[in-house]
Amino acid sequence: MKKISLTLIGLYLLFLQGYSQIKQQYENIFQAKPLKIEEINLVTSYYTQNGTHSAVTGGGTSILGVGTHAITLPGSEQLNDFSNMLELKLVGYGETGNKHTILAGLGIDHHTAASQKWISPSGASKPEGTRVYPSVNWTVENTDKGTEFGLGSYYSHEYNYTSFALDGHFGFKNKTGGEFGVKASAYLDKVSLIYPSDDSTIFKTGTNTINTPLDDFIIKTNASRTVAYYGASASQGEKSSVPTTARNTYTASFNYAQVINKSLQMAVLFDIVKQDGFLSLPFHRVIFNNHLERIEKLPSSRTKLPIGLRLNYFMGDDVIIRSYYRYYTDDWGLTAHTASIEVPYKINPFLSVSPFYRYYTQSATKYFAPLYQHKVDAIGNPVESYFTSNYASSAFSSNYMGLGIRSAPPGGFPNTYLASFEIRYGHYVQTTDLNSNVISLHFTLK
Repeated sequence: MKKISLTLIGLYLLFLQGYSQIKQQYENIFQAKPLKIEEINLVTSYYTQNGTHSAVTGGGTSILGVGTHAITLPGSEQLNDFSNMLELKLVGYGETGNKHTILAGLGIDHHTAASQKWISPSGASKPEGTRVYPSVNWTVENTDKGTEFGLGSYYSHEYNYTSFALDGHFGFKNKTGGEFGVKASAYLDKVSLIYPSDDSTIFKTGTNTINTPLDDFIIKTNASRTVAYYGASASQGEKSSVPTTARNTYTASFNYAQVINKSLQMAVLFDIVKQDGFLSLPFHRVIFNNHLERIEKLPSSRTKLPIGLRLNYFMGDDVIIRSYYRYYTDDWGLTAHTASIEVPYKINPFLSVSPFYRYYTQSATKYFAPLYQHKVDAIGNPVESYFTSNYASSAFSSNYMGLGIRSAPPGGFPNTYLASFEIRYGHYVQTTDLNSNVISLHFTLK
């Protein structure tokens, strides 16, 4: 009897110990864990370009005025941009075990542009600018159900443009290796109405009669970014702050990714984009075939429909082939095709290289014509309702190629917080004679 009692006591104590361990594991899984920094990303890049078809000067080197008062505006598209982006990734767990991720970013760009100074025909406008763009994105993920939901907010500001954006996204994974995601976003932008500071009569939007209401005259902006109103109801030289107008963009994005087998993955991406508001840029000149000068004028709405297909093929442990194709169309008459390939190759566990190439081609929009090619009627007014000489709306093809080198030692770099380092260089050539180079550095700290 005594032996039986001791056995029962032993089994009871063993049960208590096992229950205590299970309880402790359960509490460790579901106990709320506060947000902590999991990863820090720092990206810095330098971009430079050259070209001869500046939209500010009418799509090329142009001449304003006639005779001894004529002014030549060079069509240079020379531009330099230095960009820096810092992103913090914070991860925590709620009381229900859901994973919470917050991405907080801050970006600062500074550029100099040769064409920007020719907003004033004297070349006195400020040729540089700075853009600041913070962002916050929150995602909550239920790893058991394979679902996630998130919200994001974004802000961007430079001297002639301010943008505020919100988005929401939802996704779920199925049991067959598929993943579906949907995202809706709204960008609410304000465009500063900075017009070229040419003779106000050049930019008059109404008839050729001088005594017309103020609304028939474009506001002209001088190099110091103050404005002067010219018209029958305002005295010349009246100044105020630069006015703004709205430009809104709404996007619905859908994507579905599927694991086909252990070597092949695919994804289908589809967007619906709707824009409304002031879709021109007021400092883009258009010069007609009779040397009539106007600012760019485009419709107040635009609908874009891009669809893409991505295929990733894993050739063993060392080589991945990443391919992508996108077709794009919109109601301005532009269609485009993009095809790209990148082949990351792992040289050793510490180092990999990624050569890449992208080909792009597009048709022109219905509203584009080169410098001096837009026509006027018999009395000197534009034949077309809408017009632009911005070569971004022209027909062209481009090639972009380069190489990335990434080092990510297992466990990171010894005695540092640096987990990985990547450098990428790309060279871009467009058939309009635009060409550019970009080099970027990406540091990940953990």
